[in-house]
Amino acid sequence: MSTKTTTTAFSDSVERVRGGAPVLAVAEELLGQLTPEERLWLLDGDDDFWPGLGEMSAGYNMRPIVMGSIERLGVPGLRFSDGPRGVVMGNSTAFPVAMARGATWDVDLEERIGRAIGAEMRAQGANFFGGVCINLPRHPAWGRAQETYGEDSLLLGEFGSALTRGVRRHAMAVAKHYALNSMENARFTVDVTADDATLREVYLPHFRRVVEAGVDGIMTAYNSVNGEWAGENERLMEGILRGDWGFDGVTVSDFIFGLRDAAKSLRAGLDVEEPFRQQRAEELPGDLASGRASWSDVDRAARRILATQLAFFARELDPEPDASVVFSDAHRRLSKEAAATAAVLLKNDAVDGRPLLPLAADELRRVAVIGRLADLPNTGDGGSSNVRSPAVVTPLAGLTDALPAATIDFVGADDPAAAADAARSADVAIVVVGYTAADEGEYMGDLGSQPQMLALFPPAPDGVEVAAALSFDQGEQPLTMGTALGGDRRSLRVRPVDAEMIRATAAANARTVVVIVTAGAVITEEWRAEVPAVLVGWYSGSEGGAALAEVLLGRHDAAGRLPYSIPTDEAHLPVFDIDATSITYDRWHGQRLLDRDGVEPAFPLGFGLSYTTFSIGGVEVTDVVDEAFSAVVTVTNTGTRAGRHVVQVYAVVDAPDFPGRVLVGFAPVELRAGESRTITVPASTRPLQRWTAAGFAPAADSVLVEAASYSGDPSATTARLALG
Repeated sequence: MSTKTTTTAFSDSVERVRGGAPVLAVAEELLGQLTPEERLWLLDGDDDFWPGLGEMSAGYNMRPIVMGSIERLGVPGLRFSDGPRGVVMGNSTAFPVAMARGATWDVDLEERIGRAIGAEMRAQGANFFGGVCINLPRHPAWGRAQETYGEDSLLLGEFGSALTRGVRRHAMAVAKHYALNSMENARFTVDVTADDATLREVYLPHFRRVVEAGVDGIMTAYNSVNGEWAGENERLMEGILRGDWGFDGVTVSDFIFGLRDAAKSLRAGLDVEEPFRQQRAEELPGDLASGRASWSDVDRAARRILATQLAFFARELDPEPDASVVFSDAHRRLSKEAAATAAVLLKNDAVDGRPLLPLAADELRRVAVIGRLADLPNTGDGGSSNVRSPAVVTPLAGLTDALPAATIDFVGADDPAAAADAARSADVAIVVVGYTAADEGEYMGDLGSQPQMLALFPPAPDGVEVAAALSFDQGEQPLTMGTALGGDRRSLRVRPVDAEMIRATAAANARTVVVIVTAGAVITEEWRAEVPAVLVGWYSGSEGGAALAEVLLGRHDAAGRLPYSIPTDEAHLPVFDIDATSITYDRWHGQRLLDRDGVEPAFPLGFGLSYTTFSIGGVEVTDVVDEAFSAVVTVTNTGTRAGRHVVQVYAVVDAPDFPGRVLVGFAPVELRAGESRTITVPASTRPLQRWTAAGFAPAADSVLVEAASYSGDPSATTARLALG
């Protein structure tokens, strides 16, 4: 049986690019074959607004959302799948949320996860991954903090680049939300102002880093930046992104509400309105006729859209996977590995003469598992990042499977007395507390009371019920535009009843472990002193419960390190008003703010205990070349069991109005008991530069480099580095 491959104008163009023809020249020739109507068709989604919204009401992003396909010429279009904790389409593998993956401090692991996500989406027909989320969470109450990697720009840039590299083996990678997006409830209305130094030094470096890593697309934010909606912000898109950084991919809006003026967004450099035929389909023909929009701007966007697709299809990819890769055993193992590596041990006091953790499985006859979250499939937000995994291993299921010889007593009710009763007769009590998608996550609000938002919709056709169309069924949680699901956290503490459950359990059993399910920082001052062991377990993906059991039982080292600082009091954080219509961001947040104010955190950036101990020998630094240097250190496992450490390199800076200690590099290392190894940690001087009228310049002539286990580690070893 013979097969014949159909050639198209697009496939011929791809072959020319593979043969060495300049992609922009080929895109220009392909553009010349398009009719005016086809050029406009490229600039938004292929689905009409109301039918598309109606399909979403039965399940968000169940199939690829296609934008700009031209069947006549074989242009496949941008075939969108959301993220970032896995592929939103179908029934895919849920990996731990991005913040948990940031706690691994392992960019090689993140690149492997990106490759797995890329394979699952490609097997389901998508080619455009909108899940490289690298917004900086200025405040831990931000509802979508789970979608990003930590409080530090260097972490965001390195992890976003790693995910980009992995995804690009199968698909185009899109970074979001550009820029200054770190408030959820007010995201459609807030204007965020920041001076040039704050923008360039704090909130944009990670976007610059993913551009350098080859990211194919940039999604703009909903919020306004310095008085201009991000999707219409020419300075951000044409000035900084393209003019300063040389980005040559495609810019896309956030969904439905990502622009307010079709012609203005086009002039400002926004290439695609996502995800439907909406404002541009309604307005651009008239804008072109009146002169508010120009065909040169249409062609500029269309050329970029075509060039991005040509470059993708011409590059070398991994072999195309089949459907069996989706939720495969290999990807579930990878999810479990990430969840186990991410768990952060905050406290591990001795009970009966030895640290409570790890638990010895052969000594456990009866285990009390306590808390409403212990048997809840709870992989994170129920909004646009939700992954519909076919199965989720809960903490209770993971512990039950790992301890077949033990009796497991489960108390899921909010009942401190019942918790104490179960704990009293147990060899150990494990209390699982924290949050769900109802507490933090994506937020739509009541659009019915916001006529300025509804005005962005095309007129509803006869027979379309607007309220029904505005409800997106996510499976585990409904994302309804008319209700308040998730959003920014109202509290940085666990529920009062959870604190009561913890105290009651600890009073009944000295061997109590608290596991916190969270994305951002949780203040634990009112109960932490009463328990010997505290572990941050995160929203940990499909295999989270199995991974938790491995960590608690010592089959996997406690290896995670905090990707943010945890304060002792909310007053130590920046002001955060979830209903703000305007706010000013400065350079001070997280660990940097605590350092500036001389406030000791409960746990600093990078903190985490292991089941063994480590020492870091003297550090030597290389000269600075092209904004980079290396720190060479010797790491020794001084304990009695194998373990994994994260060497963190900080620079102490003596300069006015500049952070006193800055993360510049990191590297994980696994060592056997007693083993020493000399490692080279790559580091960057970009975090040591300040923005001036003439561009970037070193903040100081030299800095003190620290090789440390966490920010402010008194055992850090040091060396002087010249920046000039």
